[in-house]
Amino acid sequence: MASGTPRVRFAPAPTGLMHIGNVRTALLNYMYAQRYQGTFIIRVEDTDAERNVDPQATNIIEQLTWLGLTFNEGPGIGGPHAPYFQSQRTALYQQKLQELEGKGALYRCFCTTEDLEKKRQRQILLKLPPRYDQTCLHLNEAQVADKMRTLPFIWRMKVMQDRTVTIKDLAHGQITFNLKEISDFPITRTDGTFTFIFANAIDDIEMQISHVIRGEDHLTNTAAQLVIYEQCGAPIPTFWHLPIICSVEGKKLSKRDFGFSLNDLRNAGYLPEAIDNYLGIIGGGTFEQEIVSLAQLAQAFNFESMHSTGHIKYDVQKLRWVNHQWMNQLSLADLTHRCMPFLTAAYPAAANLNPAQREQLIAAIRTDLVLLGDCTTLLKFYFEPPTTTAKDLVTVVGAEHVEPIRSIILNNMSTLDSVENFMTACKAAAQPLKLTKQLFWALRLFLTGSPEGLGVKELIQLLGVAESRKRLETALKN
Repeated sequence: MASGTPRVRFAPAPTGLMHIGNVRTALLNYMYAQRYQGTFIIRVEDTDAERNVDPQATNIIEQLTWLGLTFNEGPGIGGPHAPYFQSQRTALYQQKLQELEGKGALYRCFCTTEDLEKKRQRQILLKLPPRYDQTCLHLNEAQVADKMRTLPFIWRMKVMQDRTVTIKDLAHGQITFNLKEISDFPITRTDGTFTFIFANAIDDIEMQISHVIRGEDHLTNTAAQLVIYEQCGAPIPTFWHLPIICSVEGKKLSKRDFGFSLNDLRNAGYLPEAIDNYLGIIGGGTFEQEIVSLAQLAQAFNFESMHSTGHIKYDVQKLRWVNHQWMNQLSLADLTHRCMPFLTAAYPAAANLNPAQREQLIAAIRTDLVLLGDCTTLLKFYFEPPTTTAKDLVTVVGAEHVEPIRSIILNNMSTLDSVENFMTACKAAAQPLKLTKQLFWALRLFLTGSPEGLGVKELIQLLGVAESRKRLETALKN
């Protein structure tokens, strides 16, 4: 392992949307660096040009920034090990290939995909573990030269299979791999590009990564990468293979599951603080307080006793609870600022509200907000007048109470300029008839389209006297 403070990296491939597993990997790399005053590096593994949907990693960087996961080296800011895009590091990989070739650690393989598949199927029929049979390892120089005239080839790493290799894993402890179980693996493709296993290991060596923190699904790559480390004479890093995130039912998450992608959560109105908080506390031991900031989380996380299971459960309902707690901690100004993009997207007229009006609206609903996006539903009444009429009262207050309530409201409309006077007069008229509760239901229905919700006095203050009068008169005419 490299000496000094930790150097960790998050190495995303820009081939799709950031999903929740990527986010947690980035988060825990960041937290580890923060806890031990280390260096957090972003390296973009963009060698699969055909699948790249975000070639400059613009979206990935923006999402990390939104989550508050600032990095010390990487795209846009550079660093001593630039460039930080694998597609720009080919010369380094070629240099390492030549060094390994000179040591006799590699050999050319001319077997076609069809040849390899036939061999694999035969091994399966014979109930043998499918692996490369080293056919090309035994070619002499003349045979190699002859084949190179007409056949494409790849480079394979020669694996000395009569031994074991061991790593230290922060979650699993010592893990030993028997090299008999892996075959001579390719480090290039027929077009000359380099495989993930090779490029990833070479980059970690060259960038002096001390701790490789990645998903449990990469554990199968580790033995082959250890061979590369050894052949390059590089120190072996400490590993931490993170549990795979699954649903509360224990099933692997898929793109169809809400919350799988970070965009799902952002679009619904989850706060970055809540996402960091929740993903940090699952699988991280016991926390005295569950609602903690990113800085507090890095200090509270138990890096000495990690989750050793292969899966941890991702509960969107618990994430909703965490989000609600964070919403309550925001200042009114901050909460309003974060709600406004949702409001203006749903109701363009919201952009015309002055700051005081915006805060007044959000203050009225803030106790009911679980997600930022909830503001569009809770404030729909403000931007879209209801179409309810007196006839709609039948199902709310009962047919026999429709006319008495209608009369109470009509008879007191002249006092509406003073909300206090209007409410006092209406209640005074309703009490002898034991219709106070039904009166409030009716007023809410006419003002918002629903008999439940905010208090009538607060509604009139939010809407203003003129708009409230207009809505009440329109409903009572029909």
